[in-house]
Amino acid sequence: MKFSMAIAAAAIALTALPATAVQVFSTSYDMINGGGQTSGGSSNYWDLSYSGSGAASVDGAALSGGSGDLTDGYVPPVYWYAVESPAGTGPYVGWNQVGQANPVITFHFAPGTTVTGLNVFVDNTTFGGVWAPQTILIDGVNTAFSAPTFGTIGWINFTGLSLTGSSHTLELRQYAGMWQFVGEVTFDGSVAAGVPEPASWALLIAGFGMVGGTLRSRRRTSIAA
Repeated sequence: MKFSMAIAAAAIALTALPATAVQVFSTSYDMINGGGQTSGGSSNYWDLSYSGSGAASVDGAALSGGSGDLTDGYVPPVYWYAVESPAGTGPYVGWNQVGQANPVITFHFAPGTTVTGLNVFVDNTTFGGVWAPQTILIDGVNTAFSAPTFGTIGWINFTGLSLTGSSHTLELRQYAGMWQFVGEVTFDGSVAAGVPEPASWALLIAGFGMVGGTLRSRRRTSIAA
């Protein structure tokens, strides 16, 4: 009876693992590549470090199954024109309306992830026709936001979300004829714990130990009889 109760308690502990509010990370994202000189730019604004399939050095190429500049943890400290180059190695990804209009980025997440916040770092200097997005859709829903002040760079923050599931879309719609540059995208939320806490393991092991001890005791009693 005691060992059965111990096992039951351990099982309950393992199934009641808490979700912890943390910064959450996408496992990969899919999108069209940024543009560049063949799209009328002075440099190339590709996601050149992208790790998945697709031509990371081709304007508007379809990229899938990997990650790159948008989620590498690096937030550009300066305006786009100070760091972008013809080599395409800059930290921003830039799109215009020549083959890259209104890009949709699909972010993928591990099972059990809930996204409660989404943050997009953009350039809104307006220099060279680079503006923050005019409209942003999250999972197809037009979501209100405040852009950084004209002439600056900064974050667009979305809070109070409750996005569950394995993937979510971020659609960036630009002003007619303008470029939009994104330096980083981050997420806040929670992940359902998939690994038992130490206390839960201890309870489970203790339960198994009681089972083993009881079985050995019963075996000795049977042999003695």
